[in-house]
Amino acid sequence: MFEALGWFVVRWRRSVLLTAVVLVVLGGSWGAGAGGALGGGAGLDDPHGESARANALLEGPLGAHAPDVVVLYDGTGSGLTVDDAAYRAGVEAVAARIPAGSRTAVETFWSTGSPDFVSADRHKTYLALQLVERDEVRATEVYAALQGAGTFDAPGLTERYGGLTAVAEQFFRLSDEGMARAELLSLPLLLVLLLLVFGSVVAAALPMAVAVLVAVGSLAVLRAVGAVVELSTSAVNVVVVLGVGLATDYALLVVTRFREELAAGLGVDAAVVRATATAGRTVVVSAITVAIAMGGLLVFPSRFLRSMAWAGSSVVLFAALGAVTVLPALLRTVGHRVDAWRLPLPWRRRGRAPGRGWYRTAHAVMRRPVAVTVVISAALLALGLPLLRAEWTRPAEWALPPGTDSRVVGAVLAEEFPRDPTRVVTAVVRMPGPADAAPARAALDDYARRLAAVPGSDGAEVTGSHADLARVTIGYVDDPYGAEVRAVVAALRAQPPPPGAEAMITQRPASITDMLAMLAAGLPWLLAIVVATTFVVLFAAFGSVVLPLRTVLTNLLSLSAALGVLVLVFQEGRLEWLLGVAPAGHLDANFPIMIAAIAFGLSMDYEVFLLARMHEHFRATGDPTESVAVGVQHTAGLVTAAALLLGVVVGAFVVTEVAVLQMVGVGLGTALLLDATVVRGLLVPATMGVLGRRAWWAPPPLARWWARRGAGAVAEPVPATGCY
Repeated sequence: MFEALGWFVVRWRRSVLLTAVVLVVLGGSWGAGAGGALGGGAGLDDPHGESARANALLEGPLGAHAPDVVVLYDGTGSGLTVDDAAYRAGVEAVAARIPAGSRTAVETFWSTGSPDFVSADRHKTYLALQLVERDEVRATEVYAALQGAGTFDAPGLTERYGGLTAVAEQFFRLSDEGMARAELLSLPLLLVLLLLVFGSVVAAALPMAVAVLVAVGSLAVLRAVGAVVELSTSAVNVVVVLGVGLATDYALLVVTRFREELAAGLGVDAAVVRATATAGRTVVVSAITVAIAMGGLLVFPSRFLRSMAWAGSSVVLFAALGAVTVLPALLRTVGHRVDAWRLPLPWRRRGRAPGRGWYRTAHAVMRRPVAVTVVISAALLALGLPLLRAEWTRPAEWALPPGTDSRVVGAVLAEEFPRDPTRVVTAVVRMPGPADAAPARAALDDYARRLAAVPGSDGAEVTGSHADLARVTIGYVDDPYGAEVRAVVAALRAQPPPPGAEAMITQRPASITDMLAMLAAGLPWLLAIVVATTFVVLFAAFGSVVLPLRTVLTNLLSLSAALGVLVLVFQEGRLEWLLGVAPAGHLDANFPIMIAAIAFGLSMDYEVFLLARMHEHFRATGDPTESVAVGVQHTAGLVTAAALLLGVVVGAFVVTEVAVLQMVGVGLGTALLLDATVVRGLLVPATMGVLGRRAWWAPPPLARWWARRGAGAVAEPVPATGCY
């Protein structure tokens, strides 16, 4: 099939390239509006959880009773205290300037008379603002407009901004700024590395052509899907990262094989066909596995992870499509000029056989395969052990740089004020009759007293009612992102509501509780999908039932090690001096799942590259040991180069100031580093050495089926001294 595809592209190369140009122009024009067509916001919460159902009720006439923005005022610099008339006049003028149509409530010390609004030194107070807009993105836009217009400015006072809406605005703004810096840093480095890896200007330009096709096609798909399914704007960032990375990965594999066939004496047409039939087949096998791994994120109902699934899958499929159609057409067009404008690189001297060091290392490893397997597996397990003490939560002000307004406001409210107004949860109660009737109100007051008696709560009161709905507001004292407050939520939910009523708990700790339950429920399904896909695809490609099991186990080892590093760095503060990451004591639970899906997919990429070369040599020679060494030699440089190219793209995330983006850089960077060196160079040869011929075993019925219908044909053996 792939040989036929190669001949088709050779014969119709001009039509293929013209079609690609038309698709890029049309798809680019239409896909450019993908960002506006997506739903926006983070979309991390469980849309089917108890907190989400309660929030839907609070969006009606009942309304919420929690501030979206907390403006902290400090008169220390001017010597003013809340007892001074000028201080009061300034804050009350701010409250009066807030447009009535944008707010449902504005509270200050002077409007409430509550001592909770005054710090111990009386130099600080806050304004609590609840916005009319409940959509996260539109609420941040309303808040940003008010702030930009100077609405919150008070003479003689310093203002800082906290609350969930302010946190969201600061998070989105700093993320966008950080991504812009990361792209400015990574793209020039990527271009330089492409030149160094490919060794010629023409060859280095080919992956960028595929990357353009991938980005344009994926954005067009996202816009189409976004018109039907609500997606997150964060999906666009995945398109940028994965698009560039996979385009270079797949192009590197195909271009390298094309050059190798030219060097072996084939003509241009035959070299394109052979590269498509071998490297192209490998690309498609890899892409199917990666796409299904990313698509497995659809088991989670949250908009963020579903967006990652759509974005990741579309990127992978377009990358594979470009690598087996547009790229071979380009290779046929440039022909021997693929090496034009060659750079005088010392490691590309003619006559020098690449990968000899990896070839010798593979043989050395296979002389003691059990010992190497045990030592490396133990080391990776040790790196992964910190996962057992991970404290999972969702991103918020803790993920922002120290000194950011929301972090400062949160610390000041917790340390200097009697009560933090943002530390509340809400019970939405549906009564069997009118909630404002005297018997119902008595039952609600009793319910509030029981909620207030729960350890960890800080008072509870009925704060509103409408028709058969009532709202009970409960304070709490613990860190809103820690495990302790989630235990409080569980205890609050365990309290029986008034007779005949239904109660639902919501707000920040409750939504985190529901989110973590959603992730825990979906993880086994994601793992099952990935394992099943790995078995099916690898068996179809290589006819073995042993290789998929070995692949899953080694990939899980390297993945757990990479995630363990995240715990060490971001939760416990190791390498804080290098990355500038202030440990928060907990980790976001969503991004590691995204990192795991991408990293597993990329691991499969490199695994398929390696196994394809091993399999070619094994089917041609029947020598399991030499096949492993030759496979490592012929792919080690390729895998290292691919990991380096993608590592530059994702590693640039570390220069951002937002912890969850830094997690992407550190997590994927670590996974790539381990995978391209320790796993592919040492652990895979060791485990293959332990298995020997058994690595390619399948039960006789399956083996006979694969012999009749399995993919691929016997290739000529690749010499151990050839080009990789």
